[in-house]
Amino acid sequence: MYDIIIIGAGTAGMTAAIYARRASKSVLVLEAGAYGGQIINTPDIENYPVEAHISGYDFATKLYEQTAALGAEFAFERAEKIELNGDVKTVVTPYNRYEAKAVIIATGSSNRKLGLPREDELTGRGVSYCATCDGSFFKGKKVAVVGGGNTALEDALYLSDIAETVYLIHRRGDFRGDEATAKRLADKQNVKFVLFSRVTALIAEKRLTGIEVTKNDGTVSTIDLNGLFVAVGRIPENRKFGNVLELDGAGYAVSGESCRTITPGVFVAGDNRAKEVRQLVTAAADGATAATEAVKYLNTL
Repeated sequence: MYDIIIIGAGTAGMTAAIYARRASKSVLVLEAGAYGGQIINTPDIENYPVEAHISGYDFATKLYEQTAALGAEFAFERAEKIELNGDVKTVVTPYNRYEAKAVIIATGSSNRKLGLPREDELTGRGVSYCATCDGSFFKGKKVAVVGGGNTALEDALYLSDIAETVYLIHRRGDFRGDEATAKRLADKQNVKFVLFSRVTALIAEKRLTGIEVTKNDGTVSTIDLNGLFVAVGRIPENRKFGNVLELDGAGYAVSGESCRTITPGVFVAGDNRAKEVRQLVTAAADGATAATEAVKYLNTL
């Protein structure tokens, strides 16, 4: 029986573990893959306070070492479901059943990908899913953004102040995102709309050098560029925990800023939570909040 089980060893989960251990609570962190989450694929982090430049791998390793040094236990097993029995929560993995009085779900979300050959290989080598994270690497260069929602429009607007040229590629003729933002983009001299079109191939040697674009009428062309920013949505990792979470229409866990969910003793932190900003710093803030609230909850039992 643990005080707190944390599902997910990303920035939110490990920060939660740090705060929980500093409150002298017993903690088990469950992680299906490698600690660190998606940030380990980022070659250079420039927007986290204190560290001006650090690789995602080094960031995750430092966080893991700090968490482990405080006495948090880790088990690299995939959490399959959560069972409730009064105040006791049982987290079931393929190998074990772990019990706790409180659970923090910090499973994050995964980028919705284009599904193209070499896409994974070229991530960090010209292909990115975060303009605010990686945009500065493309100063004065040619980039493209794929998508038609608010994230794509905001990414294109952000990149227009950095890159020489920004191509905005969308499969339809109108955008799902905010009309005012789309108008601002239309007024930008260095932003080019590529509508009724899809990216159908990545052109690269060791790094991305261009893309193949196919219009809805079948016409195929190529665009030479240095960076491709994919903004076609994210997939929150919450489906298995629907019995303890309220999910919004996109599958994100609904919670207030307290990170409390509809189930007493179950909290949510990080990119799988419904919120506006998803960055390392906000993941860390969620982890701290969720752990603090979990400790408050435990103290009432």
